[in-house]
Amino acid sequence: MCSTALAAPPPAIFGKSAILFDANTGEVLYKKNDTLKTPIASTQKLLTALHVAKSGDLGGRLTVAKSDTLQEPTKLYLKEGDAYIRKKLLTALLVKSANDVAYALGRDNGGTVEGFAEKMNREAARLGAKDSHFVNPNGLPAEDQYSTARDLACIARAAYRNPVIRDIVCLKTYDFEYASGKKATLTNTNRVLRTYSFCNGMKTGYTDLSGHCLVASGSYGGRDMIAVVLKSNKAHVWDDAASLLEFGLGIDRRKFTN
Repeated sequence: MCSTALAAPPPAIFGKSAILFDANTGEVLYKKNDTLKTPIASTQKLLTALHVAKSGDLGGRLTVAKSDTLQEPTKLYLKEGDAYIRKKLLTALLVKSANDVAYALGRDNGGTVEGFAEKMNREAARLGAKDSHFVNPNGLPAEDQYSTARDLACIARAAYRNPVIRDIVCLKTYDFEYASGKKATLTNTNRVLRTYSFCNGMKTGYTDLSGHCLVASGSYGGRDMIAVVLKSNKAHVWDDAASLLEFGLGIDRRKFTN
């Protein structure tokens, strides 16, 4: 990625670390402490989803293990022994950010969670994310697990260019059917996506350790922008990301309210 500058001044960002870049060219339009190593919570599920999507066989089924069901706090309460089509779980993962779903997909793909973490780290390095290390597929706090806004930008750009993921992250809701036949409508955790029509993804994240994190993508007038905001708070994270997208796309976001 290379840096450039716009004529208008960038917005003030509350989050401790952030980056805004052109998803097509990789141009960096804004950065703030973008190489700071920090936990990134559920935003790392973009990497989990990317690797699962690239692995294929999304129409095949996986069987839920007991270890999957123990993941907290955000979960779909999957039951041990139930079987699901991978694509359906992948969709639920990116819309609702369920930790049990992430664990199931990772364990299934890697044989073990540890094996999947090795795949995550190899994929991250291949994408140019050199200052990251991942231990689990869901972003729950773990020793020696961290990334940076710049590294997450590399991951987000690859995820944005993946057609399977691109078709999922734009969904505001998803009707999920459990193995029992019970149905539930899942609402996307991305408030920027639900609020502004120019936003078309991508992924939220929060833990006490990481603070509020958000990767948000937007498109207008042939431009595609991705904003990464890390270590923000509940009061500011949505405005941080929306302001960056507004700046990068050169629009007045008030005209694009859903």
